[in-house]
Amino acid sequence: MKLVKLIANLGYGSRKDVALMFREGRITDPDGEVLYADDKVAHEHIRVDEEPLDPPTGLILMMHKPLGATCSRKDIGRVVYDLLPPRYRMRDPSLSTVGRLDRDTSGVLLFTDDGALLHRIISPKARVAKVYEATLANDLQGDEGTLFASGRMMLESEKEPLEPAVLQVLEPRRVRLTLTEGRYHQVRRMFAAVGNHVETLTRISVGALTLGDLPPGEWRALEERDIARIFEPPADA
Repeated sequence: MKLVKLIANLGYGSRKDVALMFREGRITDPDGEVLYADDKVAHEHIRVDEEPLDPPTGLILMMHKPLGATCSRKDIGRVVYDLLPPRYRMRDPSLSTVGRLDRDTSGVLLFTDDGALLHRIISPKARVAKVYEATLANDLQGDEGTLFASGRMMLESEKEPLEPAVLQVLEPRRVRLTLTEGRYHQVRRMFAAVGNHVETLTRISVGALTLGDLPPGEWRALEERDIARIFEPPADA
């Protein structure tokens, strides 16, 4: 791929903008030598304004989604894309969230521009586990775990029962719930169906991939070993 198209596709600007960046000498190699648009240079050897070029197509990011941000490009107010470099909105192919977390849910949120990987993660056949921790408005009744694990639980307006889910009781009003599907507001609706209310909700892992020490609002690009962990069972499974 031509360097102008490569850099433009990564969101640094239009092809006209990038061509101007070449003329201004802003695109160099690691030693500071100016590159030209027709040079043949490995991706990792390209610098823009002395900074390494963003990762190529196939990027997958993990964010510690904070409360109050939505997983939308169009919502009024704070959106998760505001927490990424502005040029990440302009990447081609575009960067999308892998599933969604609502405004009042925090925790592990993935992004990718790899459509095949996105569908591999969210496909029901993959049965990728998502682990949530929730605090509840009321004490548990004691039979929720059996119902959630039964594979027969129905949610209002749904035509198919939920896949079995694993409930771990941490305290009378604090639980860990492991799901292998991702229906709309599923955790909140499950507890509402048994007469309870979720007060706080955090996704703590996708597969065996956890946030580690990543602070709220921060993100990092995943390496191959991280991506492999998405398809592994959670650590306490």
